[in-house]
Amino acid sequence: MTTADPLQRIERAEIEDTSLLAFYRDMNVAERRTFWACAAGWALDGMDFMIYPLVIGTIIALWKVDAASAGLAGTVTLLASAIGGWLGGYLSDHIGRVKTLQITIIWFSVFSLVCAVVQNFEQLLIARAVLGLGFGGEWAAGAVLMGEAIRPQYRGRAVGSVQSGWAVGWGLAVLSQAILFSLMPAETAWRWMFVIGALPALLVFYIRRSVTEPEIAAEARARHAETGSHPKLWEIFTFPIVKTTVLASLMATGCQGGYYAITFWVPQFLTKERHLSVVGSTGYLSTLIIGSFIGYLTGAWLADRIGRRNLFLIFSIGAMAVVLLYTQLPLTNEILWVLGFPLGFFASGYFSGVGAFLTELYPTRLRGSGQGFCYNFGRGIGALFPFLVGALSASTSLANAIAIFAVVAYALFFIAAFALPETRGRVLHAN
Repeated sequence: MTTADPLQRIERAEIEDTSLLAFYRDMNVAERRTFWACAAGWALDGMDFMIYPLVIGTIIALWKVDAASAGLAGTVTLLASAIGGWLGGYLSDHIGRVKTLQITIIWFSVFSLVCAVVQNFEQLLIARAVLGLGFGGEWAAGAVLMGEAIRPQYRGRAVGSVQSGWAVGWGLAVLSQAILFSLMPAETAWRWMFVIGALPALLVFYIRRSVTEPEIAAEARARHAETGSHPKLWEIFTFPIVKTTVLASLMATGCQGGYYAITFWVPQFLTKERHLSVVGSTGYLSTLIIGSFIGYLTGAWLADRIGRRNLFLIFSIGAMAVVLLYTQLPLTNEILWVLGFPLGFFASGYFSGVGAFLTELYPTRLRGSGQGFCYNFGRGIGALFPFLVGALSASTSLANAIAIFAVVAYALFFIAAFALPETRGRVLHAN
């Protein structure tokens, strides 16, 4: 079966009510259960990922690891998540979105526990890499599930609001750090951080009982089983879909590379170059996280209000401007604390439009594969940024290294987003 061009059958729903919470008021029970399951999954996903950047200073001191090697562990996690996301998306096209979501959550929860008991940095590196496979697959399955379960006129706000769960998870990780590092020595506290990272496994019980497969996905799989035309792993690289795949992958690379260059190293920037203690930096990170949360919600609203592409263009410019202010000006710690809000706002808010945008770019038969590959290709290349920032910081300041790679990434994000079509309100079909 030849893949249909997803841009040939364009049907758009009118977006009449643009208020942020309109989608939730109109949800039925099944949609609300899917919403909360995906929101919780994404929050716990965010918590699990952000644990390592928060304990990286302790790891460096405990095992005498240099900054480049410490950054490599973050890079390896993200590279593995790129593979896991592509495979997870492909698997969701074959066995279903809900079943794949359960498998991937269990996977990264188990390996978070493994991280808690490793005995050296090499073991931690391997455990983080294997964890990354499930981490990437969870996003792919969850994003497609949400994109298909929500009606087109509300998709941007609903998927974007789920994305805000990442900031909640980040906040939970910072809160856990503040509590654990206050109650116990650092050489023990970091292990308990990874134990907390296994909590997402509990979410699977709720998903199994409450969340159902989207109708269009089930219909598409049944049709392909009947005709024997199952989607192939490489089909997203065939004409005419390959152009969309390339541009969307570059866009995802830019948006995630910039984000990781900032969020992975800001905790270390605050303690190393601003000379704050681990506990003392919590307030600064809290401002950043609050800005991120408000950014996610604002981005969710704007995705349906002004469109996905305009959201990306505005926020990429804003992120470049604020990261330069944050890292390059001789600011007092008080001003830096305030500036954390717009940094978190612009460096996170655009993610609210990404899930819906990628969902709308692909036909149903390839949606998991396409969305999973593009987002996680970007995650994989963006994964190089923590390592590159750490390596460059050996010859310049960490602030300069963060600024250089963040600005390059956001420029790429802007260019690729500009080259892609607007998809706001696009109706999905079981094709």
